[in-house]
Amino acid sequence: MTADTISPLLGEHPEDAAVLVLEDGRAFSGRAFGATGTTTGEVVFNTGMTGYQETLTDPSYHRQIVVMTAPHIGNTGVNDEDPESHKIWVSGFVVRDPARRASNWRSERSLDEELRAQGVVGISDIDTRALTRHLRERGVMRGGVFSGPALLEHGYPRRIESLVQEVAGAPAMAGADLTGEVSTPQAYVVEPSGPGAPHTVVAIDLGIKSMTPQRLAERGMRVHVLPADATITDIQALAPDGVFFSNGPGDPSAATHAVALLREVLDAGLPYFGICFGNQILGRALGFGTYKLEYGHRGINQPVLDVRTGKVEITSHNHGFAVDAPIGQEATAPHDGGRYGRVVVSHVGLNDDVVEGLECLDVPAFSVQYHPEAAAGPHDAAYLFDRFADLMSSGARSASGLSASDATDAASTKEN
Repeated sequence: MTADTISPLLGEHPEDAAVLVLEDGRAFSGRAFGATGTTTGEVVFNTGMTGYQETLTDPSYHRQIVVMTAPHIGNTGVNDEDPESHKIWVSGFVVRDPARRASNWRSERSLDEELRAQGVVGISDIDTRALTRHLRERGVMRGGVFSGPALLEHGYPRRIESLVQEVAGAPAMAGADLTGEVSTPQAYVVEPSGPGAPHTVVAIDLGIKSMTPQRLAERGMRVHVLPADATITDIQALAPDGVFFSNGPGDPSAATHAVALLREVLDAGLPYFGICFGNQILGRALGFGTYKLEYGHRGINQPVLDVRTGKVEITSHNHGFAVDAPIGQEATAPHDGGRYGRVVVSHVGLNDDVVEGLECLDVPAFSVQYHPEAAAGPHDAAYLFDRFADLMSSGARSASGLSASDATDAASTKEN
């Protein structure tokens, strides 16, 4: 853009105008959607064609402005049954064509109404395909959505430079420790809701989605959900059969408490299962590094290879960081001279060869980078909850070979 101010972006109806500005100076014009005002955050894109309500309420999107690549959003409205948490967590929402009316028998209100009610600033009627291509080429970056009075300064359209400066002042995702901002303030219990071994599981809430403890409870487990600042004493007081670490936002390298806590869990010999952020925390607890992906994986159609079986699973993802561990070979976990023994990369992303799962061979711990609870999304990985149950029941030193991918069909039937 060569203009000094945003005047060319306001169009014929400046009262409805909104502008998305990236930290590299690229700007997109559109219309206000949801609340009006200013919001900043890391701009990321989600390729899912369904499940926008689950996306909005996923705590892993804390401090992120989410771009939906599917063109039509809001068709099914909003209801009170599908949220993954008690509120919308995204910093901002970007869509191309918002539905003019919601049309679904479960709908209770429109998406626009929900965004307004929760004060979420959004923008519509922009070229989300061009924006996504830009983010894929340049990498995700900070951005801001501005609408209403936020577009003016002293009654005149603001200068592009001032908007870029405001965006640049927003905190970066790298180095951010955010789990304490999204975790439950108090412990709570999800009671068993289905048949299975009556295991007691402690789930550490690093940004947990509500469907996850439900999936555990469906398999007969009593789930004690504890805050992110829980201690090993808090965990052991519940005499759990296993420990689960959830998904969550932020940079795993900054989550020092979670890493230290997981090492105490491993030292105690408690079976461990982690997903998403919980996979990155296991990687760091074992002594591997983590790094930021250029634009991350966010969607419900990501192909992942189960290295042991050779089976490909279609999975649900939401992560911008990954574990730096060797693929295709058994390795000794680097931490403290290898005190946690051998580890293998169990799952690999087929789009870019990113580590999508870890499996310890000498301690009862495993994790995956994606979301086996899959709401919304495919159920290919639902067997992993059965694997966790089998790990607790068997007393095995490793999850290797327990409830492998050939259990997928039975698990999917159970989900449906």
